[in-house]
Order: sequence, then C-alpha cells, then structure tokens
Amino acid sequence: MMPLSIILLAVSVVAQTNRPLADNVPSAEKNTSSTELKEQVRNRCIQGRRSICGKILEVFPNGVLVEAGYTNLLRQPLTKSWLVPGIVTASPARNLIESKEPGAVCTGTVFVTDLPRGKPHRYDYVILCGYPTGEFSYVAVGSIKKTVRRFSANLDKAVNTTLASTTAEPSSTTAK
Repeated sequence: MMPLSIILLAVSVVAQTNRPLADNVPSAEKNTSSTELKEQVRNRCIQGRRSICGKILEVFPNGVLVEAGYTNLLRQPLTKSWLVPGIVTASPARNLIESKEPGAVCTGTVFVTDLPRGKPHRYDYVILCGYPTGEFSYVAVGSIKKTVRRFSANLDKAVNTTLASTTAEPSSTTAK
C-alpha cells in the first residue's frame, strides 16, 4: 500500500508536465502572428523605399531635414559616399514627379534618421535609400509648424520604428 503523499506527488507531477504545453500554445500563436506582422511591415517598408538625394537643410540630434530631388547628385564619383560635401555644385531637378515605385527618387522636404557613420553638416548633400517610418513635425520659422515624411536609412530600424508606432500613438515626432 502506497502512502497518500506519494500518490499526490505523482498526480501533481503529471499535471505539471501537461500544463506548460497548454501555456505555450497561445505564446507560439502570438509569436507567429507577431512574426507575420513584422514581415508585413518589412514588406511595406521595402515597397515604400525611396532614393533620397538632396541638400541638408537642418541637422537635428536624431536626423537631418533634407530637400530631396537633387537627381544630378546621382553621378560618379559622388555616389561612392552617402554624404557629399556642400562645395559640390548641385541643384534640384525641375518638374520632377515622385513615382510610387519602390526605389523611386524622392521629392520634397523629408526627415531622415538612422544615418550611416559620418558627420553631416547643414548644406551638405545626402545620397541614400530611405524606408518610410511615418511623419516628423518641426518648427520652421517663429511658430510655424511643418510636418514632413520621415524615413530611416536602416531597414531593420525602420521596421522596428513602424511596429512601435502602430502600438503607441501618436506616430509623429516633434522637434523644436
């Protein structure tokens, strides 16, 4: 005859071995859905990528404000670096219309974050690929507030920023 404590111990061990399996099912489903969501956001970022070539209008601690559309920067030897000194002669393309195709040349004023290594200065030029991450608001002159498209020069950071902004609103960042 077995003591009652051994029988209860055996029953609790069986119950414990089955319990974690049931707890892992929702966790596995959650990981799968978050993986799918991350992949969807990544695909949207890739589809929305733009070729950003333009003049730096302002340098912020977290990125640069760029007047994009300087297609004549896309020439050798300028394309060897993402950052081109302001002494280069360049001008915005006239009558340039931005296409919706991935990798199209970006037009207008945009904010770019997650830059490669280097020290950008006002009126230097950038040539890089940007992935959409929402909007950026800043105070232009006096109390005039402007909102522009925000891009990241790093795909992984763009995906993480976009995922973070979908779970926490508002999606725009403000600089003063």
